[in-house]
Amino acid sequence: MPGVARAVLELGRPRKTMACPTANLLYSYFLESGVGMEIPIGTKLEKKLLVDNEVAIDFLGVEGARVLATPWMIGWMERTCRDAVLPLLDAGHDTVGTHVDVYHLAATPMGMTVTFTAEVIGVEGRRVNFRVEAWDEKEKCGEGTHQRAVVDIARFTAKMRGKLG
Repeated sequence: MPGVARAVLELGRPRKTMACPTANLLYSYFLESGVGMEIPIGTKLEKKLLVDNEVAIDFLGVEGARVLATPWMIGWMERTCRDAVLPLLDAGHDTVGTHVDVYHLAATPMGMTVTFTAEVIGVEGRRVNFRVEAWDEKEKCGEGTHQRAVVDIARFTAKMRGKLG
């Protein structure tokens, strides 16, 4: 697709052996932790963001060309997904991103508001799959899928500390 930026980030794919030690650590954590949750398919959340100096690119050098940066768009998609399911999780649990597959379809200039939508489209054990979209005031500016894994915060923190020391 011309004019489309695509980002694919992946961590912790369920395989027996992985080249990435962090992925292996997260995968073993997912296998070992017992997580109680009930996340209905169709759970949805919408968040809004005003495109301002903080989230706009500035490397083109022209003030009129300052638009929502792709990493910020993806970050807000992830945040919307997390916030959609967080109230449904047991106390002491949260989610971490494990996969992002997103197209940045159109530029959104500073001063416009972007509406981010996340909808749960599947739950596989501790993994929650989302459809994500971003719309500015004129058109769809982003779409794709995102996966998050539910983690026990205390166990996850202990594993990360163990990795450091």
